[in-house]
Amino acid sequence: MAMTMHVDIVSAEKELFSGPAEMVTAPGELGELGILPRHSQLLTRLKPGQVRVRLQGGEEQLFYVSGGLLEVQPSLVTILSDTAERARDLDEASAQSAKQRAEQVMAAHQSDFDYARAKAELAEAIAQLQAIEKLRKLRKSG
Repeated sequence: MAMTMHVDIVSAEKELFSGPAEMVTAPGELGELGILPRHSQLLTRLKPGQVRVRLQGGEEQLFYVSGGLLEVQPSLVTILSDTAERARDLDEASAQSAKQRAEQVMAAHQSDFDYARAKAELAEAIAQLQAIEKLRKLRKSG
């Protein structure tokens, strides 16, 4: 039996996941992080992207986070995010629409504030679309 750690993924609205996992992959600000049981302690910020949780037996669950914090203890991983969803619950049409709106605002470049906000919204929409695509690939291969 493979070693596991306890993983909690929590948004401002709800707890999305709580249970044992063999591995967690998350989008750290400086690059993707792979966390295994007994990983050294760590506290880092997350950027928008997908979190993958590999359960015992190899099943993988995908989540989207809008950013947030990742805390690692030797047997506990906690992800706190303002917005988080299971990849299967994401709305692809809504994400595509948000991406297009953000690209239009960035192209107009009316103010630095609008541009920065649009850039953040674009990153979130792209991360959602990537999570949806990854989920499609997992379903096809599984």
